[in-house]
Amino acid sequence: MADPEPGGGAARVAAGMLAAVTELHYGEETLLGLNLASARRYPAFVAELAEATGGLDVGYRACGTLAVALDADDRAHLRELHALQRRCGLAAEWLSGRECRRLEPMLAPGVRGGLRVDGDHQVDPRRLADALVVACERAGVVFHRARAERLTVVRDRAAGAVLADGTAVAAGQVVLAAGSLSGRLDGIPAHAVPPVRPVKGQVLRLRVPPAYAPFLSRTVRAMVRGSHVYLVPRENGELVVGATTEEQGFDTTVTAGGVYELLRDAHELMPGITELPLTETRAGLRPGSPDNAPLLGPSTLPGLHLATGHHRNGVLLAPVTGDAMAEALTAGTLPDVARPFTVRRFAPTPLEYV
Repeated sequence: MADPEPGGGAARVAAGMLAAVTELHYGEETLLGLNLASARRYPAFVAELAEATGGLDVGYRACGTLAVALDADDRAHLRELHALQRRCGLAAEWLSGRECRRLEPMLAPGVRGGLRVDGDHQVDPRRLADALVVACERAGVVFHRARAERLTVVRDRAAGAVLADGTAVAAGQVVLAAGSLSGRLDGIPAHAVPPVRPVKGQVLRLRVPPAYAPFLSRTVRAMVRGSHVYLVPRENGELVVGATTEEQGFDTTVTAGGVYELLRDAHELMPGITELPLTETRAGLRPGSPDNAPLLGPSTLPGLHLATGHHRNGVLLAPVTGDAMAEALTAGTLPDVARPFTVRRFAPTPLEYV
């Protein structure tokens, strides 16, 4: 594996919501199936990691999610989302504003209603990434702590990579999993360059002092005047607030406007948040594909596989992505749930997995 900072990148910024139900968008019913499969896989995945690492805790919490609305327009939008969830057979319970505040007393008095989704959980992406590195090292994975600069292609087949330090690494099969940078690796033939773009997201981290605990018991999401905001409470007292969605190329600048918008919307949702210490501001880059669904399995270049383009679902899809790539590399096939997500879905004539 070639990476100057294994476990770095978007995982250090992500909030870690495992939100297959509350992340549902119109037109994403196929992606929903993949998200649900990965969400179901999470408890066993976490247990496997604990065993492989000697008991490292990745902060997995089956705490549920509450999605709320603050005005009539946002309430109507949430009602439409609930109808879509029900058509898809998902478990989501509509609550009145009073019932929402009974669950989470710190919510603003103006909350108009909400959806209780007990099946949407959370994990700490930083601890998860660290545990995965440890598990890989214990399993014998060799880490080359340098950036891959160029794909090696021999007789029209991917055959390894040349790293930034000049090391040439040969491989029978290559997996390109460079997040938002996946389309920038030199040496990939033009027809095989994955269609991945960076989508900027700014995120805040606050600390809940013991005197304020418990501040939140579960993840809370909201639509505030059409903008999405979420608050993810950790058991260690951290509170993650995010996230902006910006098409700004590879810019990772934290802006005053981004911080202001997040704090403004979070304050409308939960006024007491302004009393909490602000401990960190970060910006990261989600890897987005043309349809914002992942690219899994074979590229159009023999020997080159893709595991990128996960957009806002990277942490959620970690287990199913690992399972899919393991099958692709060892058996030359993909699990049925992953087959709709090869890059070949963007070809004029879709091709079967070969």
